[in-house]
Amino acid sequence: MEIIGSIIKGAIELKGALSSEANHIEAQEKVLSHLLKKASNTEFGKKYGFELILQSDEIREDFAKEVPHFDYHQLYDEWWHRVIAGEENITWPGSPDYFALSSGTTGKKSKRIPVTNDMIEAIRKAGIKQVEALSNFDLPASFFEKEIMMLGSSTDLVERDGHLEGEISGISASNIPFWFEGYYKPGKKIAQIDDWDTRVQRIAERAKDWDIGALSGIPSWMELMLQKVIDYHNVENIHQIWPNLQVYTSGGVAFAPYEKSFNKLLAHPITVIDTYLASEGFIAYQERPETDAMKLITDNGIYFEFVPFQPEYINQDGSLKQDAPSITLERVETNQDYVLIISTVSGTWRYIIGDTIEFTDVERAEIRITGRTKFFLNVVGSQLSVNKMNAALREVEEKFNTEIPEFTLAATRIDGEFNHHWYLGTETTADNQTLAEALDQSLKNANKNYKVARNKALKGVKVTKVPVEIFAEWSGGQKKKGGQVKMERVMSEEKFSEWETFVSETISN
Repeated sequence: MEIIGSIIKGAIELKGALSSEANHIEAQEKVLSHLLKKASNTEFGKKYGFELILQSDEIREDFAKEVPHFDYHQLYDEWWHRVIAGEENITWPGSPDYFALSSGTTGKKSKRIPVTNDMIEAIRKAGIKQVEALSNFDLPASFFEKEIMMLGSSTDLVERDGHLEGEISGISASNIPFWFEGYYKPGKKIAQIDDWDTRVQRIAERAKDWDIGALSGIPSWMELMLQKVIDYHNVENIHQIWPNLQVYTSGGVAFAPYEKSFNKLLAHPITVIDTYLASEGFIAYQERPETDAMKLITDNGIYFEFVPFQPEYINQDGSLKQDAPSITLERVETNQDYVLIISTVSGTWRYIIGDTIEFTDVERAEIRITGRTKFFLNVVGSQLSVNKMNAALREVEEKFNTEIPEFTLAATRIDGEFNHHWYLGTETTADNQTLAEALDQSLKNANKNYKVARNKALKGVKVTKVPVEIFAEWSGGQKKKGGQVKMERVMSEEKFSEWETFVSETISN
């Protein structure tokens, strides 16, 4: 009998039994009041009258009325450039010890997002909540003695002007508690290797030395790592190396597009648990096995607002119009995409994080990530969100019994007429034209606006098949392999031209 595992599992179950479900609306009111009080004497808090807002009988309404929403560039230009320069008490008391580097999915130049000690503590508490939720997943006691492979970015943070910089996964891993170090793999030495390919090679070389029970990381990069380990040891699946692997925790990316290709690397299914850790904070985690939706963390340093994701509120470049109305948690509905806006203990105020979400259960505050605001394709009225694109591709996968884990597309013009050109990462034997017809029909059947556009201004759909690994090489060339890097799903015509040149040169070589 696994004595240590049984003790840990019993403690987790007891903690879960003693914990009561938070009232999410009340929790959010407390979080907002705490944020406003703590930041009231900062430069930001003084400008926007936080002390007066705190005296209001309608704090949430007045907060939304008095404080504009910001994207990264607006917040940087007006405030964060001073924080980065080392000034104190600008958007949060003191100055942050860390900055999370994030190029997101749209640009080469890294954003620098403040990460305060308050945020480090909030992320730690959120991690504990996630561990406590494992008691709901009927895992054996032996699982709690196994090691955890956390495949993030390098933990070798860069010192710059008195603070440390790196991706949020690297910052989080560099702050793991001492008692967890024995469970954490690949360990500090390998995790500090900056070059992705070298780091994965070292993981492959050491893989048989570890008894991995859980994996954590972005699906696309996790697949590449697992395949490398499998190839290095010349085995058929990862369970021949890690027979006790039982859990995979994905992060910040919908797992559904990768499910079929991921499962091919396994000897048998494992428990998949979704989490939502962004550069701006730990936003949500999957609490129960009956659903793949995640529960917003409403009592832990992040205040949430939501803007209905509708064309009249979105600019052509995917940014949010300043007069777009926001709502709070008690007014959200299911079956509606929302742009997520957050205010946090890192001095992030009414910040447009760039993701869209939908609620699957309002009372439980459970959500799914549905896409990115900048990946909303509305040229000539087609109104395609990433969620709709993914749903159509899952139908195509079923029809042709294949996997399509990666894709990108753009609205291009041929002789002055708009077309959608899709690049699909797949090994299917179906030809490009057949795939284009099937994809086009799936989108027509499911989306009224798309069907109307196809009968008018959207003249055609083109598909080009490419090897899946090209997407990873593109991400590596554009930004950096591994970590929080995610593939852009919708490209501008200019970026798409670069992509097509890259694909052509890569295949010819």
